[in-house]
Amino acid sequence: MTMDVASPPRRIGRSVLAVIAGLVTVVALSTATDAVLHALKVLPPPEQGMHDPALNALALAYRCVITVLGGYVCARLAPSRPLRHAFILGVIGTAIGTAAVVATWNMGLGPRWYPIALAVTGLPLTWLGGYLYRGSK
Repeated sequence: MTMDVASPPRRIGRSVLAVIAGLVTVVALSTATDAVLHALKVLPPPEQGMHDPALNALALAYRCVITVLGGYVCARLAPSRPLRHAFILGVIGTAIGTAAVVATWNMGLGPRWYPIALAVTGLPLTWLGGYLYRGSK
């Protein structure tokens, strides 16, 4: 029988930090990518909204890749059970995404399918990131 040398409070702290690191990865990289694409005039200024379905598809595509990376980072930093940590990150992301759908529903920022797609894909993509980490060990 092997024992983990980390005490339970320390493991909980590392678990929380792993999930936060995954969330920060997704938010920071998504925001940075948005900023670069706005500066390059690929995406319209944020105050105009984004109504072109092709641009929404582009944004969804890079956010999907970034979300997988966030799940990977979370799983990599988890003290144990990396898929469970990635799952928890996905649940948090889905909750945030759902809140964003509700908050922006009547704002006319773009097609309604886009924020819905972000909310729906969060959990499976973070889990995929955790699965990819587990497979790389």
